[in-house]
Amino acid sequence: MSPTVDDLRNEIRRAVGRYERVESTAFTKEALAAICDAVDADIETNHLPPKSEMRAAIRRRIDLEDGVDPDAVEGPFRKAELESLAASLRNE
Repeated sequence: MSPTVDDLRNEIRRAVGRYERVESTAFTKEALAAICDAVDADIETNHLPPKSEMRAAIRRRIDLEDGVDPDAVEGPFRKAELESLAASLRNE
């Protein structure tokens, strides 16, 4: 049985030193910043940029489908993106 989106989010949170969440929630700005740091995504370091910018930076660092522009994709990560992100964090 494949992991759920919540399971993947919590695996990613654990991998970057953040706390697991019992309820289903998207990543906080702080969690996204920790993920950016873990995958060496370029973000502004003197203040936290908007979530959309951090998600785009993370998407640029993980494998997306060919022809997908990370800056044009809006909203939370899809399950396939979470699977790629979790796999990349496992390999580090």
